[in-house]
Amino acid sequence: MNNNDTEPIMMKREPRGLRNCNPLNLRRSADLWQGLRETQSDPQFFQFKSMAWGYRAAFVTIRTYVWRHGADTLVRIVKRWAPDADGNDSRLYLARVRALTGFAAEKKIDPLCREEMVPVVEAMSRVENGQPAVKEQVAMGWSLYLG
Repeated sequence: MNNNDTEPIMMKREPRGLRNCNPLNLRRSADLWQGLRETQSDPQFFQFKSMAWGYRAAFVTIRTYVWRHGADTLVRIVKRWAPDADGNDSRLYLARVRALTGFAAEKKIDPLCREEMVPVVEAMSRVENGQPAVKEQVAMGWSLYLG
């Protein structure tokens, strides 16, 4: 309430990626991801049953970028993930991911290497949502990804 107790104070809304359990904001498509909520009420972004499933989808997507599209460096992954053509500032996005991971822009990312993928996904989640990823949720996503 405000000072005169007549109006409720507006609570800050949780970021969309967290509300949707889709921490990297994967856009809806024809893909049938594991762990999707039965009802998809967001017209633009997938909604997952838990953050772990959302992180799993992020790991799978980056693996696809590396293996199918040759986006095997941090800079190539970020430019594909957040292209300028979609209204993103990929240079700023990359700078933030680099600062959070300590990885060079040209670092090759092995999609099967936990020590490379987890920091990248945690950093991208922070860029997307404005707050740190919950490490336990990311670890559960990694377990779902590679069992």
